Amino acid sequence: MSDLKATIARNLTELRTQAHLTQLQLAEMLNYSDKAVSKWERGEAIPDLRVLIRLTEIYGVTLDEIVKEEAPVPRVQPKKHINVTRAFIVAMSAVLVWFIASWIFMIFFFIAPTAHDAYFVFVVAPLPTAIVLTVFSGIWGTRLTSAISSSFIVMSCALIIHMFVWRFAPEFKQIFIIWVVAAIFEILIILWFSYRRILKLGWVVKITDKTKKNKNKSE
Repeated sequence: MSDLKATIARNLTELRTQAHLTQLQLAEMLNYSDKAVSKWERGEAIPDLRVLIRLTEIYGVTLDEIVKEEAPVPRVQPKKHINVTRAFIVAMSAVLVWFIASWIFMIFFFIAPTAHDAYFVFVVAPLPTAIVLTVFSGIWGTRLTSAISSSFIVMSCALIIHMFVWRFAPEFKQIFIIWVVAAIFEILIILWFSYRRILKLGWVVKITDKTKKNKNKSE
């Protein structure tokens, strides 16, 4: 039994690694915790038959290939499927925001006192959309997607302020100040999300310089 656990653990680890999945990503696909996946790969437990069958579907292998001693090779790249699923979830969440905004617009449009300004619902809608994108980017995205979604928030806020000032305070003539402030925030966002990369480049340059100096000394 211990040999079987060790074999399955080794094969599951190999399959996951070759499929470019983390334990957390695999756990999400199986609706299990990453701790359970970790136990399977350490040989502390064996997945039940239902999970093993699901794993064969994910990796495109047979059940025999998972339990036999020879390491199997996955015939699919499930990470692509994860990315498609996540993109669909994000897109549907953004669509939901605009669906709700459309209903709020209809309510305001058919109320006489607010009918004239009902379109402001669609002016505000980009902000919650940007917030939704930022949340998902923090969970599944990269530093680039986080930077883009954060920029979207800043621009959405600037647009909202611009439109409300234009509509309710037309005497304010220096409206360009709103976009100047937004541009400053954009620069701060770029600097913030570029900070680590700049540091990494600095370390690379330092290491390269040290290597060159060491070579020169040795010569």
